Amino acid sequence: MIKLSANLGFLWTELTLPDAIRAAKQAGFDAVECHWPYAVDTTDTKAALIETGLKMLGLNTQRGKPDQGDNGVAAIPGREAEAHGFIDEACAYAAAIDCGNIHVMAGFTDKGELAESTFRKNLAYASDVAAKNSQTILIEPLNSRDAPGYHLTNVESAIKTIEAVGSNNIKLMFDCYHIQIMQGDLIERLRHCLPYIGHIQIAAVPDRGEPDAGELSYKGIFKALEDMGYAGYIGAEYRPRLSTEAGLSWMKNLS
Repeated sequence: MIKLSANLGFLWTELTLPDAIRAAKQAGFDAVECHWPYAVDTTDTKAALIETGLKMLGLNTQRGKPDQGDNGVAAIPGREAEAHGFIDEACAYAAAIDCGNIHVMAGFTDKGELAESTFRKNLAYASDVAAKNSQTILIEPLNSRDAPGYHLTNVESAIKTIEAVGSNNIKLMFDCYHIQIMQGDLIERLRHCLPYIGHIQIAAVPDRGEPDAGELSYKGIFKALEDMGYAGYIGAEYRPRLSTEAGLSWMKNLS
């Protein structure tokens, strides 16, 4: 049975985070996840989670200075102190709301050896911090159409990084939208990556709308994941074509 998580970075963005959690519960989601919840006090977020009975699955480290083009800093040489601060902040917030996954954002790099070495060292630091609260660190390849220059663009590079760091609590965030654009062959790629996967996300390709149109058949992908024995959640990280409420029929159609 596939379990669905609402990504509140894209869904119900007109609401406060606590109210978005309540909306996700009302819509029938099994869990929630978010991007950057730091402007909301942890007590308010935790109260909404307790009220609804939903678990917050994951959150991201800060991007840095997005107005100056940042999309994470963990693979950027010379910004290690900033990366460590963002990791500390994310792990502390996650611990306060009983959230198990922290996505460490790599940032834009030249993909050279120094950038990769920096990323690995910062991930080792993140692994140690996360281990104190039994948390998992996630890394995610992004497509070069939406995020040109992002350090990770394919699952093989991500797995190579995970193996090089050698920590059991670093996993792959497999976003079907990004991987379909960059690599395709999703079912076989999911099967190959399954031992490394910590979370899976979905959206339509190419428009990143509700996962009920475009070039991917998620009904078939869900069935394949069930056959593989995947027991985790599927994160709905899509941009609603109209409003969140108007597009929720996909949940019944894919169940």
